[in-house]
Amino acid sequence: MINLIIDAANENIVFAIVTEKQSYTTRYINSRENFDNFMELIKNFLNKKKIKISDLDRIYVNLGPGKFTSLRISLSIAKGISLTSKAYVIGFKSDDLVDKNYKYLIKLYKKNLSIKSLIKPIYSS
Repeated sequence: MINLIIDAANENIVFAIVTEKQSYTTRYINSRENFDNFMELIKNFLNKKKIKISDLDRIYVNLGPGKFTSLRISLSIAKGISLTSKAYVIGFKSDDLVDKNYKYLIKLYKKNLSIKSLIKPIYSS
C-alpha cells in the first residue's frame, strides 16, 4: 500500500509517502506561490521517490481546522488525483495527528476511525 498524505492546514505544506516499509516527507512554506504550483510540487515529490500517481492506493488530506484556500486546494487536488487513479481519499483532522506522526493515520484507517464518506473541511475563523 502506498499512501500519500497532504497536510496544508498549518504554516507548512507537508507531503508524505507512507508504505509498510518506509516513509518520506517533504515540507514547503504555506504560501500563495506554492499553492499556485501545488500539483507540480506533488508530482516532483513523487518523481523523486520513483512513485507514479497510478501507484497510489490512498490519499489522506488534512481537513483542518485551517485556512479556506489551504484546505480547498488540498482537497481539490486529492479528489482530482483520485479521479485519475485508483486512490481513495480519506480525510483527517489536525487533532488526529500524534506528534506529527503521519504513520498514525494509517493505524486510524485500519481501526476504521478515519473520515471516509463525507469529506467536510473545518475552516478556522
